[in-house]
Amino acid sequence: MKSSNWSQSMSSVAEVPTLDLLCFKINGSCYRSLYPFGIQFAIYLVCTLGVLLMVLGNLLVVISIFHFKVLHTPTNFLLLSLALADLLLGLTVLPFSAIRSVESCWYFGDDFCRLHTFLDTLFCLTSIFHLCFISIDRHCAICDPLLYPTKFTVRVACTYIAVGWGVPVVYTSVFLYSKIIEESLDHFLQDMPCIGSCQLLFNKLWGWINFPVFFLPCLIMIGLYVKIFIVANKQAKQISNMTRNTGNPQHQLGATKREKKAAKTLGIAVGIYLLCWLPFTIDTIVDSLLDFITPPVVFDVLIWFAYFNSACNPLIYVFSYHWFRRAVKLVLTRQIFSAQTCTIDLYQEE
Repeated sequence: MKSSNWSQSMSSVAEVPTLDLLCFKINGSCYRSLYPFGIQFAIYLVCTLGVLLMVLGNLLVVISIFHFKVLHTPTNFLLLSLALADLLLGLTVLPFSAIRSVESCWYFGDDFCRLHTFLDTLFCLTSIFHLCFISIDRHCAICDPLLYPTKFTVRVACTYIAVGWGVPVVYTSVFLYSKIIEESLDHFLQDMPCIGSCQLLFNKLWGWINFPVFFLPCLIMIGLYVKIFIVANKQAKQISNMTRNTGNPQHQLGATKREKKAAKTLGIAVGIYLLCWLPFTIDTIVDSLLDFITPPVVFDVLIWFAYFNSACNPLIYVFSYHWFRRAVKLVLTRQIFSAQTCTIDLYQEE
């Protein structure tokens, strides 16, 4: 009798740490990551600071372009829509992604898991579509400046914005909410490895499809910006010669410099986007070929490196655009609550 009680007590002691390691106390549950408190706190702190930077930075972009009438241009409307996608990513997706990354568990149910994955993919695809359209806009402005005002109008920008949001919505909805796709391509899909992982898209088909969806727009952007900088250098030489020989008007020279600076700034934004997203995109396709051997910690680092790209664009604008620094100053000092500030010419000191 004593021996039986002893064995029962030992088995119950052995079960306690096992249950503590599980996301849910049921069969088939995923295992939690038990980091020391200091490491866990540091990870949460980094994620929180990144999300705050992303939300506040992109909120300033949205408020600035929306409030100041001088910024109501086709290019800036594309920037506004891009900032809105990044803002929504930070507000609706990343707080839950941070918990999943630290705990290695999804505590919010299957329905919200699907919605979270939908929003995650939607906002990321919307960002790359908008960057691609901004590249097209800058290509028109630099390579065909005389026809640019008539070719790239507000209506054209709104069309690009509609496509930039509509196509990702349809694409993501089909793969996440269509039972026909799931049933017809069942042999491509991998079962969920455990309960509480929320990894709906970890299958070979998704890896193969997402690679061209992300990579082809990147190739388009690279090709356009190579052509932009070649044409911009030629124009700079021509303007320099005209200024020496005939005295080119300062207004035309200033406008050309502003277009070049916008192209250079947005080129930097595209370059940082590629730097942040290519490692994750390449890992996705390689992982699908090698039966998903990437360790969870490495995957989390890659996906958060890609996420933080959405916090970079406002920083790029701060260091590159004088008009954005002036707009931020007016917003932070609450001068935008005066009706007169909406007509301020933010370019006047450039």
